[in-house]
Amino acid sequence: MGFPYICCMEILDILIIGGGPIGLNCALEAQKNNLSYRVIEKGTIVNSLYNYPLYMRFFSTAEKLEIAEIPFISTAPKPGRQEALEYYQGITRQRNININLYEKVEKVSKENEIFTIETSKGKYSAKNVIISTGFYDIPNLMNIPGEDLSKVRHYYTEPYPYAKQKIVVVGSSNSAVDAALETYRKGAEVTMIIRHSEISKSVKYWVKPDIENRIAEGSIAAHFNAELMEIKQHSVVFKDEKGELQEIENDFVLAMTGYLPDFDFLKNSGIELQGDCLNPLYHPETMETNVPNLYLAGVVCGGKDTHLWFIENSRIHAEMIVKNILSE
Repeated sequence: MGFPYICCMEILDILIIGGGPIGLNCALEAQKNNLSYRVIEKGTIVNSLYNYPLYMRFFSTAEKLEIAEIPFISTAPKPGRQEALEYYQGITRQRNININLYEKVEKVSKENEIFTIETSKGKYSAKNVIISTGFYDIPNLMNIPGEDLSKVRHYYTEPYPYAKQKIVVVGSSNSAVDAALETYRKGAEVTMIIRHSEISKSVKYWVKPDIENRIAEGSIAAHFNAELMEIKQHSVVFKDEKGELQEIENDFVLAMTGYLPDFDFLKNSGIELQGDCLNPLYHPETMETNVPNLYLAGVVCGGKDTHLWFIENSRIHAEMIVKNILSE
């Protein structure tokens, strides 16, 4: 006996791809306006947030992370990962959001003004589709020899596995800085390889002095204007600021080089991508793409510029989209 295959005969008003904070906000806006909808999420509720570092704290305050005007009560000025998980998953339960979990959308097509959405578990029909898939699923690869070795990590969760190990952290963003500081404080020997001349200006303001001081005192080694060239089983090779190759012993590489939206999925859905940053084409007042009734919401709107949109400034997308749907 095989597994059940879902074939939803109902034509939904909206199908939402992605169950992150912005996808949930779109669902709540649909609920508010009595529109039929369903959220399809390939992992758990707010899956990207679940995969963040365990002790991560947001840059934003709690009220900036709220959706649908539902209060977010935090014990600290900057909420942590666990508080955010409780908040968003709690809303999903309390508001009885229609969401399918661990179901991956594989194809979106359109015929006679109706979308067909094919997933790993079934098939759905909808008049409108909102893509709110974020950007945390595809690492921005360095494309260097050895990147496929098992000692290379593109996601960092906690420092304990790296105690007393020789660690290379690639990058200088928030995730790189957090990984460097946390592993250093659990006894790792940390070396940072940074392509730029300084720590990123986007690093959280209460963390930046800490990493700069640890580098200045020599507790954490840092090579600026440098580039990792090759990863070997027990060492790494990098080009230093003079353009010379250096090789150092190494046990693990934490490649915090960023992440990218699923551009192939966007393209295959008919969305036009523009310029070097592969910005998806959409109307800024309605969030509707070049495909009529196919909308974007959240971080995915920024293409490769994944620092353009975040929860705080893209919460409004849900209201903009539903308003446009109701006007048609």
